[in-house]
Amino acid sequence: MSDLQKYIKDRKSRDPEFAKDFDSGYEQFKIGVMLKQARLDAGITQEELAARLNTKKTAISRIENHAEDIKLSTLEKFVRAVGKRLTLQIA
Repeated sequence: MSDLQKYIKDRKSRDPEFAKDFDSGYEQFKIGVMLKQARLDAGITQEELAARLNTKKTAISRIENHAEDIKLSTLEKFVRAVGKRLTLQIA
């Protein structure tokens, strides 16, 4: 277990409010990171992606940095615009 994982585990056990919000916040963070990485892998700037999606650069930044409450249709458009396909898995 890494130092970060140990810290998170300890903090969650000591701080109920942190524990309550951590998991959902982490999932939203991961989605934004995955979207940004897909864009970077495609060699596309936020400006270029915004043009492809007929939106503003600030909207792309918001999606990548705060992927909370993002619609499935928005995810699909984003990944298609960077040449990927979206797959979902329920585990």
